[in-house]
Amino acid sequence: MRLQNGPLSFVVNFLLGVAWASVLLGAITSFLIFYQENLIFAIVSAFMGALPGMVSILLLEHIITGQEKYLELKKQTALLEKLLIQKENSTPQ
Repeated sequence: MRLQNGPLSFVVNFLLGVAWASVLLGAITSFLIFYQENLIFAIVSAFMGALPGMVSILLLEHIITGQEKYLELKKQTALLEKLLIQKENSTPQ
């Protein structure tokens, strides 16, 4: 919900939700499959089952952060150009 530019925001946020669901399902199913054998092995397998979803969350958050940085830099560039124009217009010749 952080991105503001329509289709890209929808796709990234949808994929982020899918990744979180993947983490949850991977951890729960892996844990329940190996719970009968050994508790420590079940915990390790739950972590391994959640790992692909965690990696995808990390990648999607990186995309979101990069897009936010790009938009902020665009705002800063516009402000700096505006200040430069004001400075050029206000300096006596």
